[in-house]
Amino acid sequence: MKNILFVYKANSGKANAVLDSIHKIVKPETYSCGLCKLTHGIFTENKKWRDFKLETIHNLEFLHKDEFEKQYASKFGSKFNFPIVLLKNADEFELLVSAKELNTFKSTEDLITVIKERV
Repeated sequence: MKNILFVYKANSGKANAVLDSIHKIVKPETYSCGLCKLTHGIFTENKKWRDFKLETIHNLEFLHKDEFEKQYASKFGSKFNFPIVLLKNADEFELLVSAKELNTFKSTEDLITVIKERV
């Protein structure tokens, strides 16, 4: 069983969630969080993604960019570009899916397939 950390390129909090939803409606082509696009619709989590989370044997952790930076700033600083998916081993991280790659995925299934193949 692996520990997989997903870091969104969005900040935490209800106000930010509302702003992100508005952005997805008004100008979806400029929305910059590829991971958010794959895992969430405008208001709710994508059903295929939710099903994957329930079915996987792996431990999944989800952080927003500001939460990751606060929790790991002293050790990793600005080493990563967000969004990102990492394998977490104790206090070390291994890149699983980069921001660049996430932004090329066309569907939730693309993300799920890559995670299953690499883990």
